[in-house]
Amino acid sequence: MQFPEFDPVLFQIGPIAIRWYALAYVAGILLGWRYAVGMLKNVRLWAHRPPPMTTDQMDDLILWVTLGIILGGRLGHVIFYTPSLIWTDPVEILRIWRGGMSFHGGALGVLVALAIYAWRNKLDLVRLADLAAAAAPIGLFFGRIANFINGELWGRPTNLPWGINFCNRHIMEVHGACPAGARHPSQLYEAALEGLALFLILRWASHGAKLTNRRGVMFGIFTAGYGIVRVLLETVREPDAGLENLPLGLTMGMYLSIPMILVGAWLIWRGMREPLPPERADVAA
Repeated sequence: MQFPEFDPVLFQIGPIAIRWYALAYVAGILLGWRYAVGMLKNVRLWAHRPPPMTTDQMDDLILWVTLGIILGGRLGHVIFYTPSLIWTDPVEILRIWRGGMSFHGGALGVLVALAIYAWRNKLDLVRLADLAAAAAPIGLFFGRIANFINGELWGRPTNLPWGINFCNRHIMEVHGACPAGARHPSQLYEAALEGLALFLILRWASHGAKLTNRRGVMFGIFTAGYGIVRVLLETVREPDAGLENLPLGLTMGMYLSIPMILVGAWLIWRGMREPLPPERADVAA
């Protein structure tokens, strides 16, 4: 299957270019924000504990989260995958419209933003992370679709009938050559599993099992769930250039995701053992 002639620029007016990559981030952040606001307003989700913040506070927090995603994602990509840019081409670090964003860096950036906001407003950081985790797969879904349109982060060679020859003018311009042969569309696998499947699991956890009342469990499900999916999909995703021969045959994505599984499992275990407060009288009524 031949990769389409996608143009990463949706449209351009003079020097201003609107790119699919940027729109993916905007869509993920805005939809995630509205989803989180909807959860805060749903009193049935907070039968034993009040919501972790007000909707007005959520409106303020979204700017902090956006900065955390962009700064953390870009710095994470540079530190984890392309540290040579720091001394060979530092200006390239600023060109985020070309792609090159790390999920793990973005996640750490968001955690730092949440921690600062929680400290400044005397809020519970763990419960803020629970709320953010419920909405995070929305952004992951759009981000992986943008990776596919950009023709980046393709998979390893495959003989499967849905393998894709990742080659078009944009890929040639950016990489200088196309990868040989048909490849796994690993970006679409990640959109389906990190995005859609993980969102549905968290949706069941919040609206079905009402685990929003258990401190840290939603965050634990997201953290462990993402880690498991990422480790599995790294087996079909092409390793980043220069990082093909890491110790134990693992990839950088695996090394960064395995600790997430352990931390997530611990958060779930801790949150499920913690006794629930009595049901709130205003909700029960």
